[in-house]
Amino acid sequence: MSHQINGGISDQKKSRFLRIITFISTFGGLLFGYDTGVINGALPYMSSEDQLNLSPLAEGMVTSSLLLGAAIGAVLGGRLSDRNGRRKIILYLAVLFFIATLGCTLAPDATIIVLFRFLLGLAVGGASVTVPTFLAEMSPLEHRGQIVTKNELMIVTGQFLAFTFNAIIASSLGDSAHIWRYMLFIASLPAVFLWIGMLIVPESPRWLAGKGRFKEALRILQQIREENRAQAELREIKNGIIREEQMQKATFKDLNVPWVRRIIFIGIGVAIINQITGVNSIMYYGTQILQNAGFALQAAIIANVANGVVSVAAVLVGIKLLGKVNRRPMLIIGLTGTTSSLFLIAMFSIFFSGSNVLPFIVLSLIIVFLAFMQGSVGPVTWLILAEIFPIHMRGLGMGVSVFCLWIVNFAIGFSFPILLNYIGLSTTFFVFVGLGIAGILFVTKYMPETRNRSLEELENSFRSYNRPLKANNQKKDV
Repeated sequence: MSHQINGGISDQKKSRFLRIITFISTFGGLLFGYDTGVINGALPYMSSEDQLNLSPLAEGMVTSSLLLGAAIGAVLGGRLSDRNGRRKIILYLAVLFFIATLGCTLAPDATIIVLFRFLLGLAVGGASVTVPTFLAEMSPLEHRGQIVTKNELMIVTGQFLAFTFNAIIASSLGDSAHIWRYMLFIASLPAVFLWIGMLIVPESPRWLAGKGRFKEALRILQQIREENRAQAELREIKNGIIREEQMQKATFKDLNVPWVRRIIFIGIGVAIINQITGVNSIMYYGTQILQNAGFALQAAIIANVANGVVSVAAVLVGIKLLGKVNRRPMLIIGLTGTTSSLFLIAMFSIFFSGSNVLPFIVLSLIIVFLAFMQGSVGPVTWLILAEIFPIHMRGLGMGVSVFCLWIVNFAIGFSFPILLNYIGLSTTFFVFVGLGIAGILFVTKYMPETRNRSLEELENSFRSYNRPLKANNQKKDV
């Protein structure tokens, strides 16, 4: 039968198995989202005098310690997944998520919670690198964009769940002294699911082939591809490995090689642009921003649920668009929308200061900002980072790029409450407007198009590219 293979597994079952693999592994993204988003509602309660009594500086430390850990975790996760396999590292990350979550929940003081937030960050950073890499290597070419960006969907779903549970807990347990501990504890549950689920998920066939384990790679490809296609894909992977063995391998000692320098430059640039939009000032400190605009604490926490809903809806739209729209124009449009939204927030905060309508104007513009960010900038960022690095340096290259993303994230997470306290909301957002304009210029000048290219074809294009870093000639660019 046309729908059967030699082993009797139908194409429908193979497709279903690939969907199961995607769903389970993207729980790493859900944990990423929940653990970064939960601080939005937990921080005001955690900062109160009868709890941890945090100053603006201490608030920045509690928030950004996770981000510093994530920067280190991104590099370590990439290197370890290259050495030990994507699946094994995701299993280890699930354990770390669970232990660190319990540590944060039970922390008696600011020092302990900073320590465990740092450990939690190691898991978040490792997941931010390993999960998209794993998904890119498991995906067929024509569905790679949609599958890889499912991780982005799970990230914003995690943030939405964090905002929702924060609102539910704040409304029902508002008088509890330890309300923030309940908010943090919930993240331990998906960590358990991730660990159990990954026990049935196979290793990346591309990673196995890179280690010379071709029979295992073919066996896994046959579980998720049509028989003829599995054989053809393995041949393509083998040819790519042979070419790599015949060529000088790219390492950071080889940055004088134009194609290596180009690919690292683009990866770092795209990663930094994701953060200088200012998205995580909203995701981490949205409650404080809305309070600054005029909302009461509980109302601000509840209003953040709208941000979560819009983020999830926008990512769903973004996943659909990635199959139809080129990456580069989609990113430029998204950055234009986010930058314009922050500019309007800054302007209205000046002209409507003290007005009863300002909180609702700010909330509306934040929703517009998130629609552009999560529907365009976020999905394109993670897809580009998963696409552009060749197999022998994919973990390392993505790790370094995401390291830079998390370092910028750390700087923003640490400095935002201090800036908000000393220079105010409007001036702080004007800073992000300037950074957003710089990001648009970078993408316009440097970022090439990657849509409808296989991972091996992308590598060949980068290797043969020896001209200056420009993206204007699209016919000759990647």
